[in-house]
Order: sequence, then structure tokens, then C-alpha cells
Amino acid sequence: MGALINGPLPRLLLARAGQAVLVAVMVGVLTFVLVRALPGDMAYRIAAGRYGFDWVSTAAAEAVRQDLGLDQPAPLALLAWLWDLLRLDLGQSLVTGQTVAEEVGHQFGHSLLLAASAAGLSLLIGPPLGALAGLRPGGVLDRGLLLVAVLMRSVPPFTVGVVLILLLSVQARLLPAAGSGSLAHTILPMLTLALCLAAVSARVSRDAVAGVTASAFYTFGRTKGLGGGLVFWRHGLRNAGVPVLTYFGVQFVGLVEGMVVIETLFAWPGIGHALVHAVVARDVPMIQGAALAMGLFVVAMNTVIDVVCALLDPRGGPS
Repeated sequence: MGALINGPLPRLLLARAGQAVLVAVMVGVLTFVLVRALPGDMAYRIAAGRYGFDWVSTAAAEAVRQDLGLDQPAPLALLAWLWDLLRLDLGQSLVTGQTVAEEVGHQFGHSLLLAASAAGLSLLIGPPLGALAGLRPGGVLDRGLLLVAVLMRSVPPFTVGVVLILLLSVQARLLPAAGSGSLAHTILPMLTLALCLAAVSARVSRDAVAGVTASAFYTFGRTKGLGGGLVFWRHGLRNAGVPVLTYFGVQFVGLVEGMVVIETLFAWPGIGHALVHAVVARDVPMIQGAALAMGLFVVAMNTVIDVVCALLDPRGGPS
């Protein structure tokens, strides 16, 4: 542990900190440029978000343009946002007038709850099934798991969510189709994301376990007289866990992308749902704040996964 703390770990954290700064700058610049490049009058869109499409007018759009300074040159507006970001000020929503930090913090809490519950459920489903299949390659469980994994990965999460709504909400009437506010509202979006994550993690776990059990050190452990469960616990689990955790970190990128679609499908009040509404309303500060939160979340989770893998890896971690 001490060698790890004094060695590669500080360099890892420093590199991730630099990556977070780069993500913040790139997200701010790209979202600013892309939103400005969208067709249509941004002032009119913002006015429609404030007053509704039935009540918006050219005069209201012009008032919004003057109030928000949307007629100023784009480079000056971008430099102003970057200066505010340097001071940790994300600004205010152009539609609601609330501070972006407060809105993003509230919405990100809902997204974090959904992501954590989906990731936890996927870990309970995917790796255990994959480990069992990897202990008996070519068996019935292995072939069946491969079929299910291919089917699950061949369709987008949106389709999985629609199927679950039709089965569990429309037909069986067991769960609400959309919304929030109770545990029942969490189950369908959580299950949708978890199944998509588990489909891949099961195959990664299967391949990792099959590779470990075929290795020389694992065979040597069996020849020493250790039972199957004991040798797997002592020599197999830790070695197989490194690639599984590494790929699990990669999956978080897909999880962030999936949250935008799934939260919109299930009307979940998270950061992905807010990002979609902000794009429609041309709410630039909210788009930048939501995208920044999602980008930094990916960096943070990759950092956690890297640290855990460094501690877990028997070749470089603690003994």
C-alpha cells in the first residue's frame, strides 16, 4: 500500500485532475459553438421556454435578446463564460433564472441514484453469471449466456426500455411507466440500464474467469490439493476481477450516454432529461453545466476504477 501511495497513485491522480480541467474547457467550448450553430433564433427559443410557444412573440424574443445580451459577439460571450467557470460560477439558466449549479446539483442527484442502483444491480447479475459460465466453458450456461448477451447488445437501451414498459407496465400493470417520486418509479429505468450493462459484463467476466482457470498458476493451485472453491477464491477471483473492473469503468461512458435516452423515455428528472430540455430551449448555461457535470462524472468514475484496480492487481497492488 505504501509503495502504491508513494509511487504511481499520485501521478494517476494528477493526470486525472489535468484531464478534468481539459474536459471542462472542451465541454464549454464545444457546447457553446454547437448551440450557436443550431438553426433558428436562439432568443425566440429562450422566450418560448419562458412564456410558452402560444404566448411568445417577436417583441418578447427581442426583449430576451436585449436582456441576455445575445447580440454581443460570440467570442466575447465565450470568454465571459470561461472566466465565470474559472471562478466556479456556472451562471444562471436563461429560461428559469435559477442558478445552474443548484439546478444541476438537484438533477444530478437523481441521475446518480439511477446510475448507482443500475450499476449495483448489473454487478449482481452479470459478473456472477459470467464467472459460473467461465468455470465451465462450453457448457449449457455458457452457451445460453452468450445468446442472451448477443440479443441484449444487438438492441439499443431505448428498445429494451420500451419492451419492459409494454410487459411490466401496460400488460402486467405492475409498475408505473414513467415519472418519479417513489421506489416503483425507479425500477423500470434501473432495470433497463442494468440489463444492458450486465449483458456485457457477464461476457467479460466469463472470458476473464476462463482465462484464469486455464493458467498455469491456477492449475498449480489445484495440484496442491486445494478445492475448486478455495483455489478460485485465493487465486482466481482477484486476477479475474481486474479486467472486469476495468471494463466496468469503460461501461460508465455508455451509462452516461444511456441516461440521456432512458431518463427522457421514463421522464426521470435527471441530468440527461434536463440536457434534452435545455437543448430544445437553447439554454446555453444549462447545456454547458449539464454536459460539464456528465463529463466530470465520467472522469471521476474512471479515477475510482483505476485506483481500485491498482489496489486489486496482485502484480502491482498490495500483497
